[in-house]
Amino acid sequence: MWDWLRPSLFALPPERAHRLVFTVAKLLDKIGFWHKGPPQIAPIEVWGLHFAHPIGLAAGLDKNAELLHLWAHLGFAFVEVGTVTPRPQPGNPRPRLFRIPQDHALLNRMGFNNDGAIAIARRLEKRPTALRLGINIGKNKATPLEEAHKDYLTAFQILYEYGDFFVINVSSPNTPGLRTLQNPEDLKRIIGTLQEHNPQAKPLLLKLSPDLAEADLRTIGHTAREMKIAGFVAGNTTTQISYPSLGPGGVSGRPLRPFRQKLIQTLKGFGLPIIGSGGILTPADITEVLTSGATLVELYTGLIYRGPALLREGMRGVLPH
Repeated sequence: MWDWLRPSLFALPPERAHRLVFTVAKLLDKIGFWHKGPPQIAPIEVWGLHFAHPIGLAAGLDKNAELLHLWAHLGFAFVEVGTVTPRPQPGNPRPRLFRIPQDHALLNRMGFNNDGAIAIARRLEKRPTALRLGINIGKNKATPLEEAHKDYLTAFQILYEYGDFFVINVSSPNTPGLRTLQNPEDLKRIIGTLQEHNPQAKPLLLKLSPDLAEADLRTIGHTAREMKIAGFVAGNTTTQISYPSLGPGGVSGRPLRPFRQKLIQTLKGFGLPIIGSGGILTPADITEVLTSGATLVELYTGLIYRGPALLREGMRGVLPH
């Protein structure tokens, strides 16, 4: 069905197509159409949490936790929602999302557009229990960098009871200055603040940029271990690839693959679980991520180009042999 739907959706601007799909899916959700849970095909325990299998949905696609029952129905074992900021914000001016079909890629400069932590917390009161939930948190654009730790804490506290694990996003290229927080001093301030307000010791993960130099990555890895980070998301979009006609932004999809692999190779040396994300368009890509050092894997751009077939094929690929 996706092969039939995709040409019509790709004829629309990306954000309009996104809103159309979400509108239809939410209407079906209201009548209980999405009722299944993820199949227990390759169960795995990570951070003391049970996952039905290793494949989840990356942050950015369902920023506001609007379609959790759909993702469970399709078969995802977990979903990472967000990025969520303490206060609602509209994000950057449109157009800010672009397809690059010849490269099976996307370029975005969304800028953490989301409904804010309070609205999303209310939505999560009805989350499907079979679906593991990660919550990706960030700072509001207007918050000074020196006060970023306060924003991360506010979002964390508002959403705390709903998340199975939390992802600290300091690596988006689309919020001015955010990537400068990927230094030991700022990371210690942010992570330390969250750990002080983490009574249930919920897993805190660090989402990192694939554009970091290896020496900087190693420094960050040691800092993360020191601050008792539970794992990494490898990784965010890249700015090492550009499409001048589209303007600035982070690139995801097939061109991201070598950068994602380099990130995993460096981070696996710290012995912490890794969620591999970026450049995953085939079952072979899923296998590559899971055999090269990642414990879990997330889809996003591949889902836009391949549809739910990518998830189904991926699940068959992780079945025990």
